[in-house]
Amino acid sequence: MRIGELSRKSGVSIRMLRFYEAHGLLTPSRTASGYRDYGLDDEEAVIRITLLRAAGMTLPVIRDFLPCALEARGAFEPCDALRMTVRRQIGRVDDRIDSLKRSRAALEAILAQLTVQETRASAS
Repeated sequence: MRIGELSRKSGVSIRMLRFYEAHGLLTPSRTASGYRDYGLDDEEAVIRITLLRAAGMTLPVIRDFLPCALEARGAFEPCDALRMTVRRQIGRVDDRIDSLKRSRAALEAILAQLTVQETRASAS
């Protein structure tokens, strides 16, 4: 299939598909006239890439993950490198959650203080 069809099927822009190819994540064959010719394996790779990007993975990490991918499925083999990387990513997500909770608590404290000041100003 041509790049436009893969883009429509996957919901990933043509520009991003070319970017993935430039970074070694996709390896389409070429037609005699030089057009990219994507197969089912490329379509499956885009599904995996999209899944991993949604999980916050960077392209270099995704490139390392793809060899653990099971062919023709959106799943991964249980390889040790994959487990370690997923655990690290979960830790990063947990750190971001903790940071966001602290930010939220600080904003709530500011709002509470502003509310008290408004109430005092209204009472006087």
